[in-house]
Amino acid sequence: MPHKTAESFPLIAAIDLGSNSFHMVLAKADHGEIRILERLGEKVQLAAGLDENHQLSEEAINRGLDCLRRFAQMIAGLPEGAVRVVATNALREARNRAVFIRRAEEILGHQVEVISGREEARLIYLGVSHSIADTPNKRLVADIGGGSTEFIIGQFFEPLLRESLQMGCVSYTQRFFKDGKITAARYAQAYTAARLELMGIENALRRITWEEAVGASGTIKAVGLAIKAAGLGNGEVNTQGLAWLKRKLFKAGDVEKIDLDGIKPDRRTIFPSGLAILEAIFDACDLEHMSHSEGALREGVLYDLLGRYQHEDVRERTLTSFMERYHVDQYQAARVEAKALSALNKVAKDWELEEEWHSDMLRWAARVHEVGLDIAHYHYHKHGAYLIEHSDLAGFSRRDQEMLALLVRGHRRNIPKDKFSDFDEGTQLIRLCVLLRFAILFHHIRGNQEMPEVQLKASESSLEIIFPKGWLEQNPLTQADFEAEAEWLKRINLDLRIS
Repeated sequence: MPHKTAESFPLIAAIDLGSNSFHMVLAKADHGEIRILERLGEKVQLAAGLDENHQLSEEAINRGLDCLRRFAQMIAGLPEGAVRVVATNALREARNRAVFIRRAEEILGHQVEVISGREEARLIYLGVSHSIADTPNKRLVADIGGGSTEFIIGQFFEPLLRESLQMGCVSYTQRFFKDGKITAARYAQAYTAARLELMGIENALRRITWEEAVGASGTIKAVGLAIKAAGLGNGEVNTQGLAWLKRKLFKAGDVEKIDLDGIKPDRRTIFPSGLAILEAIFDACDLEHMSHSEGALREGVLYDLLGRYQHEDVRERTLTSFMERYHVDQYQAARVEAKALSALNKVAKDWELEEEWHSDMLRWAARVHEVGLDIAHYHYHKHGAYLIEHSDLAGFSRRDQEMLALLVRGHRRNIPKDKFSDFDEGTQLIRLCVLLRFAILFHHIRGNQEMPEVQLKASESSLEIIFPKGWLEQNPLTQADFEAEAEWLKRINLDLRIS
């Protein structure tokens, strides 16, 4: 399937399902740049609905879904590929996230991706980089979210370090300011908890160094505006302003009594925890001031979407780097990829594998199916699946990685049918796995020897492979491989016929 350019869509949209707020931006791609047409945002505080067992309450789920119903009106009619929906820490943590995601996808009509903390950091940096002046300076970017805080050090458009910590203004409010009371002791507890989280990355941050610090969240913007309103700055965060704000909070004593210019009423409850986290960041990083960027995660999602359709897909770079790290035989991977895609073209219609993600998944799996060999030959398909599922792969959602890992897990020996059935797309994934196995067996003998053109005929429960007459008799190893494969495929109720 040919790629569409982002410019060929009338509009594109990014939806960010954050732990504190849900946001949506609607935009038009114009000569490689994004022109924002509409911004929507609502305080949902999904993270506040997580109980001690990491279960989202029905009330929190409904708050989120009500918001998405309003968003859905804005994107009604936008085609697949024009909208990207990403979910962050609250849904990373929620054990019942599948319930929310299924209902959200029904409302929006688009897939919801739960992204890792480091992938979130990458997208935040991309949004920031496109929103501020392009200088050669290395910059530290911090984004205080509702459930997690992301840190990135980067230069130009390239992140050099990406980290995500389990501290956020909603989760810390639940821990330290749940009843709304503000005391010096509680604030100190929140500050100390944040400093303890930061200890794990302080050395890494200092090792790289930076010339400027940029904040990219509502918390940091609100702090900067309050400091500006007090005449202590021009919209940036600084140490003098932080100290002044802390004194004002202690004097108020209760979130309901916070009355500061720049602090909206709906931010009061989470403001003390956000300020404690920000002060901890300043102290841990020896900061004097921090500017603010309007661009963040959702703008980064838009630019990432734009890059995908301009053939600058970060996922391609990620897999190339991944293959190099685990010393994959690039020539063998290319042979298997070409044969797998050729096979897909022959059976796509009969096996209902005509969507773009089908070819993407098959192509990626062909490239990385041997990464596990760098660990050990024994059970290398299992080692490879583990590496793919648990590595930070920039550009990939968790669901992408899980599906890719499953294809690699099933590329040899037994196909774990029960694991495929965990996915709504399980039947399609199994068929992709069969095509991957076919391509690998076809090139079992490595090298550039000339291989015959074969015909493939597929039905609901069978695959027929037709070799040139007499070829199999002259190549007994290949014949034996496919006879053994027929036995493996019987276990998934697929009849493999070779002639």
